[in-house]
Amino acid sequence: MSAVPVVMYSKSWCPYCAKARALLLARGADLTVIDIEANPEADVEMRARSGRTTVPQIFIGDRHIGGCDDTQALDDQGQLLPLLQRFP
Repeated sequence: MSAVPVVMYSKSWCPYCAKARALLLARGADLTVIDIEANPEADVEMRARSGRTTVPQIFIGDRHIGGCDDTQALDDQGQLLPLLQRFP
């Protein structure tokens, strides 16, 4: 089974971004991190896709997961790994 691509909009200094990145990588995510400070167009894209202004904003496939706490809650409920492993 192929891993679903994961996109995380982030800032380099954000501790919540680091925590979410560590969790996703520990679960084997095919993770792409987009630094919105280094790429201002990505900040505009993130806001349009998520409707939110804070980081991290995480997408598994086309599904908006939310931030660090949302991702941790999915993991705590045993729902993160199945999302990462299924086809979009």
